[in-house]
Amino acid sequence: MTWLPADFVHPVRVALPGHYHLRPISGADTELDYPAVMGSRERLWSIYGEAWGWPVATMTFEQDREDLIRHADEIAAHKSFNYALFDDAGTALLGCVYIDPPEKTGADAEISWWVVDDRAGTELEQALDALVPQWIAQAWPFERPRYVGRDLSWQEWLALPDLV
Repeated sequence: MTWLPADFVHPVRVALPGHYHLRPISGADTELDYPAVMGSRERLWSIYGEAWGWPVATMTFEQDREDLIRHADEIAAHKSFNYALFDDAGTALLGCVYIDPPEKTGADAEISWWVVDDRAGTELEQALDALVPQWIAQAWPFERPRYVGRDLSWQEWLALPDLV
């Protein structure tokens, strides 16, 4: 049994207020993703480092590309989802939303997101913060989604029992 219904069709584009959208990430996005991640690496490490070991300070462009190809393969297989946040022109990657099967007890999905450093605390981040829970409730088949880093801290999440 998988974590999603067999007939589930994942969204391919989600509009945000202003001129932004989410879409599944791919290896072709590396030229925009790599500077976004590495330009925000210290803050991203403070969020995801202990839990995911990401992003490492020595990550190369090629390692990022391989990671994005893995994400695209996981999306195609409905194993997990990484949506990139873009301006409508598709010229800037401004963050990501992760929708993953649960690793810890008590939820049927684990969701987190981030924006690049220069968009932290802006209207764009506020719009993403408002959109993600509404989008998950409306477009995804989860009954108990967990918003890691939002409805509980990463430290609290790490302390939860692992699924067996």
